[in-house]
Amino acid sequence: MFSHLSTLQLLAIAIVPTLFAIVLHEVAHGWIAYRLGDKTAYMMGRLTLNPLKHIDPIGTIIVPAVLIFTVGFAFGWAKPVPIDWRNLRRPKRDMALVAVAGPGANLIMAFIWGLIAKIATLMPADLSFVSEPLFYSGLFGILINTVLMIFNLLPIPPTDGGRIATSLLPPPMSIALSKVEPYGMFIILGLLITGILWQIIGPAVDAVTFVIQILTGLR
Repeated sequence: MFSHLSTLQLLAIAIVPTLFAIVLHEVAHGWIAYRLGDKTAYMMGRLTLNPLKHIDPIGTIIVPAVLIFTVGFAFGWAKPVPIDWRNLRRPKRDMALVAVAGPGANLIMAFIWGLIAKIATLMPADLSFVSEPLFYSGLFGILINTVLMIFNLLPIPPTDGGRIATSLLPPPMSIALSKVEPYGMFIILGLLITGILWQIIGPAVDAVTFVIQILTGLR
């Protein structure tokens, strides 16, 4: 899809979709938590679209840039929005709602980027200098948001999927799963290095991007 683009071209079309994908993911967590009783993120000024409030130097800048220049794809994370589960009105239920907000925001953004890509295809030919980068940014926006959504739904704490699972499972299973959290990122890193991670999420990513492209008229 993007193999014919140079590294600099890929970086240019990826930076905005990637920033929005990771920033809005975190803002969604904080906003839902605010609506459910926890004002921690609001009081710390994190319910804002200003990326400077959310940038993690490593996860938001260094890792995506290195990946772009090495494997041709961007992936990253923002600073987690602070949430105090004790302030939630119904902590067990609300923890799941806060967790699902991030992937939900990514799904909505994937659809919006699909519409942007479709609009680009309808622009006059003499505006190709605008429509072409807009089109590829839209396609990348679909991809990065879908990857983040599916990845974060993996039921391995501390991902959002892990939080959702520990909220919904019966207490004994929930407690057992929560004990995985200190090792969760090592498990995910191992899956990533061995290539197993993409084997797990790849089919779901392909299916969701295909559906979004159909719904937005790109196919």
